[in-house]
Amino acid sequence: MSEILRLDRVRKTIGEGEGATEIVKGVSLAVESGEFIAIMGSSGSGKSTILNIIGLLDPPTSGSVSLMGRDVSTLDEAGTARLRSRAIGFVFQHFHLLPYLTAAQNVMLPLQYAKAQGAAPKARTLLERVGLGHRLHTHPATLSGGEKQRV
Repeated sequence: MSEILRLDRVRKTIGEGEGATEIVKGVSLAVESGEFIAIMGSSGSGKSTILNIIGLLDPPTSGSVSLMGRDVSTLDEAGTARLRSRAIGFVFQHFHLLPYLTAAQNVMLPLQYAKAQGAAPKARTLLERVGLGHRLHTHPATLSGGEKQRV
């Protein structure tokens, strides 16, 4: 297996001076291809902040993040966005689906934004893979909570 993610002594501080609060305190981890991990902790312990750093939504204050062997701190904003769109997927607690688009259109949107070829067949394949092939043309308002998460 190959390493797909590495965090090395990652720290995240918000605020400045006397009002500064260190949210993430020196987290290190390595994730191999095919491996599953869980990030657990009490409320306010920095779980969401770590996920935002891993997802390239927020940079660490210090330490390093490598994704597929590449140090992401060397990337500019456009390079970070490109890597995020090609290599990272999110399942948010709140679904963030566009209500006026169908399930297939919601799946196609990031594919089109990433300029992926064949967005419609890819969306169909992905939805079929998660058991939603019969819901391609369904709007989010009529999907169950579990179906929305799979979209």
